Amino acid sequence: MDENEKPKPMGQVIQIDEARIRDHLGEMVRGTVEEALNAMLDAEADRLCGAGRYERSEGRRDTRAGSYERSLDTKAGPVKLKMPKLRRQTFENEPCCATGPSNHGE
Repeated sequence: MDENEKPKPMGQVIQIDEARIRDHLGEMVRGTVEEALNAMLDAEADRLCGAGRYERSEGRRDTRAGSYERSLDTKAGPVKLKMPKLRRQTFENEPCCATGPSNHGE
């Protein structure tokens, strides 16, 4: 390249689509929220049963009877929860699945 030659402008080599990035990040956050909530529900079911899924234990108090799906609207978007069903106990997780204002702590 000569000293007198100016480099040619390259224009837009890299284009960033902020809307696509925002959508992708939003989906990642929604998926992470869904995974975390379902893991918490599973852990609570294990605690109520006194043993993990498929675990044999003398201290077992209950067994699982499958699950049902429930939708929860979050700021990250709608998530699908897999609500565990137990054979002898009613599985209730109100703090996680409350649909209205809560009176807890008041």
